[in-house]
Amino acid sequence: MAGLPLDDEALAQLFTAARTHYGWDDTPVSPADLRQLYDLVKLGPTSANGSPARFIFCHSVDAREKLAGLVSAANAPKVRAAPVTVIIGFDPRFYDRLPELFPHVDARPWFSGNADLARETAFRNSALQGAWLIMAARALGWDTGPMSGFDKAGVDAAFWGDSGVETNFICSIGKGTGEGLFPRLPRLSFEDAARIL
Repeated sequence: MAGLPLDDEALAQLFTAARTHYGWDDTPVSPADLRQLYDLVKLGPTSANGSPARFIFCHSVDAREKLAGLVSAANAPKVRAAPVTVIIGFDPRFYDRLPELFPHVDARPWFSGNADLARETAFRNSALQGAWLIMAARALGWDTGPMSGFDKAGVDAAFWGDSGVETNFICSIGKGTGEGLFPRLPRLSFEDAARIL
């Protein structure tokens, strides 16, 4: 199916008017909303369809409070105020699911004997899936607030336990109030950031 360019309104929702939010109103994000979101995220491409990202949606007050205790002082109020904050993690052993996810080629040996390659691939592609999550949330009408600034070892232990999954970053989701937004910051020009060869 050939795609058509999105109109300016759609591009504004996804890119030109979209912002990182810090304040949140009381619009709830339901479990059904989160399932709808994930059903879009999972369609984004990853290396060998490996889909290494794992997601924990801190939805309950208890889960958000637990996470807020493991983030920086500046981020804790954001986590407490948002209706949900998702922990985007990555499974370094994602390749165990490749027979299911990439069935036409035996791709598991590409990674199973090389822990460094597997971890690098998992980290890179989970970051990509986290970006898909931000864009999918915006496409569904939600605002997002991606964050670093947390105790990675603490979050890993508290939420992933002995699963082997590690945290990449966290992202709040909801309806932003627009409070505390900076004027849009500068971006690098094409000439500063890109080349055409």
